[in-house]
Amino acid sequence: MEKLAVVSSSQLFDMLSSAELQYLSELAEQRRYAAGELVFEEGELGDSLYVIVSGEVEVVRRDESGQSHPIRVLTAPEFFGEMSLIDKEYRSATVRARTEAELLKLTAQHLATFRQAYRDGFTFVVINIARILSARVREANARLTARQG
Repeated sequence: MEKLAVVSSSQLFDMLSSAELQYLSELAEQRRYAAGELVFEEGELGDSLYVIVSGEVEVVRRDESGQSHPIRVLTAPEFFGEMSLIDKEYRSATVRARTEAELLKLTAQHLATFRQAYRDGFTFVVINIARILSARVREANARLTARQG
């Protein structure tokens, strides 16, 4: 799939103009992962986010004993890895390809370049990240409440 089509279909880039979407798609790096291959590991310092072009990735997290537990499976055109870009902290989970997967990678440097060229577009990306993180927190809260009830 063409990079522009993937960028255009992702919620991460809602409200962006055609020129902004084109610019981001040119900045994005295409990456391919074999089934089972790690994209990144919990505890690593993060500097990028990923948009899924094709395939599935699995988000897993370790408990206190070191045992890995699946959190969720993501598919195109979902994205992940944004938290480390926002808070400059270590990765909170491990992400690995569940199937053969193609991803678009946007680094902190790519986003800084985008910000210099398109300030309003960059603001929309940050708003979209906040909106989607909020939805994910609400979903997690609902799951926790359901387990307790």
